[in-house]
Amino acid sequence: MPNFDIIAILGPTASGKTRLATALAHELGGEIISADSRQVYRRMDLGTGKDLDDYTVEGKPVPYHLIDIVEPGYKYNVYEYQRDFLKAYDDIRARGRAVVVCGGSGLYLESILRGYRLLPVPQNPELRQQLADKSLAELTTLLKSYKTLHNTTDVDTAQRAIRAIEIEEYYQNRPAEERSFPSLKSLTVGVDVDRETRRRCITERLQARLDAGMADEVRRLLAEGLTPDDLLYYGLEYRYLTLYVTGKISYDEMFKRLEIAIHQFAKRQMTWFRGMERRGTPIRWLAGSLPMEQKLATIGRWLAE
Repeated sequence: MPNFDIIAILGPTASGKTRLATALAHELGGEIISADSRQVYRRMDLGTGKDLDDYTVEGKPVPYHLIDIVEPGYKYNVYEYQRDFLKAYDDIRARGRAVVVCGGSGLYLESILRGYRLLPVPQNPELRQQLADKSLAELTTLLKSYKTLHNTTDVDTAQRAIRAIEIEEYYQNRPAEERSFPSLKSLTVGVDVDRETRRRCITERLQARLDAGMADEVRRLLAEGLTPDDLLYYGLEYRYLTLYVTGKISYDEMFKRLEIAIHQFAKRQMTWFRGMERRGTPIRWLAGSLPMEQKLATIGRWLAE
């Protein structure tokens, strides 16, 4: 793919983007770099939807990077993602292989596609102590005083909101030093799934992951020593399953609330991707309903342009 440094495959949850990315990497002799903010965590498999079986195509493994790289409980961030992405990218390109980026975490994707220059933000114990007794509503109001809340996951939990305030406070009081990041030419492909199909796939996928033992995964993580607050920090599946396994809500309530939350999350993902387009990232959209062969052929034509 001489005209592009990377191919990025993005889309909302349950859109089939991983299957497309791995099929494409297999065809090109390439490797996958994940752009998922939760799949970096080891042993958090079902809850993050890793679908590792998708990384074997026609009996051959497709190499992947930035999955299972840190321990649960650690607060991985976009600055670290950029650093780790560049290491993986340089390694893959040094071996003469194609780089296929795949994921649905809009901030992670945009940070590499637009070459964000970021600073590592250390913890501020004094600020955290000042914020410790504030409610989530109070923290949300405070965070809004720093910025417009495009990313509502910043206020999923009090922990997330405090970290977001910590980051904003750090940047506000320091000049933004430039951190070098290469300009990468990307063919960015979005998998577009109509609303009803997306909702059906999300519900079916959620049921399959629960049947496969997603609640037991949460129990194992708690048994390892993670606290409920540690898991609540990761939101979505881990929030509602933690409430369920600790007896705070029933199974039926967990399923209903989690299903709604994932639908809302997928909608926010699409809003972010459309915002990426408005901010200058061209995305070529493919209908998720197309046969895999047609998707691959279309991408092949785009690569040849």
